[in-house]
Amino acid sequence: MVAGQVIDVACLKSLTEPADLIIAHNAGFDRPFCEAFSQMFCNKAWACSVSEIDWSARGFEGSKLGYLIGQSGYFHDGHRAVDDCFALLEVLGQTRPGPTAAPFAELYQASQRSRVRIYAENSPFDMKDQLKARGYRWSDGSDGRPKSWWAELPEERLEEELHFLRTEIYRWDADPAVKYLTAFDRFRAV
Repeated sequence: MVAGQVIDVACLKSLTEPADLIIAHNAGFDRPFCEAFSQMFCNKAWACSVSEIDWSARGFEGSKLGYLIGQSGYFHDGHRAVDDCFALLEVLGQTRPGPTAAPFAELYQASQRSRVRIYAENSPFDMKDQLKARGYRWSDGSDGRPKSWWAELPEERLEEELHFLRTEIYRWDADPAVKYLTAFDRFRAV
């Protein structure tokens, strides 16, 4: 919070309760923060405009909000929450020449798909570089996740990833832990 400022909880509740989807530009940070602030955010579907839109395929040089706004031809007073929200809405609604839908449509579609988080627990140490190259990240277990390499991917890629782990990493018919995620639990603190 900003010194001397207070969040009007009644106003926030009136905006949050009817929402079917909460969009954040870095939901991995914003969702845990909001849920720690109030229970009203806990049973909502969330979408992330950083990670669930392929900005590079749309011709953007990065996914930071300032890049997106500037490359969309807009200017705004950065790091003021309300201005950031309105600026992001403009970018999400913008269409460009070609067959691609507006970024909001891509984000909404992504929010409707299930994903899986797969944990390569007890994987051999000498395979860490292969896991990292494939997009796995290390968790030391301090955040509630298993102490392991892990990756999040579309549900339809699960069997392919299990095959990779069993043949290239474990080299036996391992059964790695898998967590299924929807917009209702994605981006939540573990």
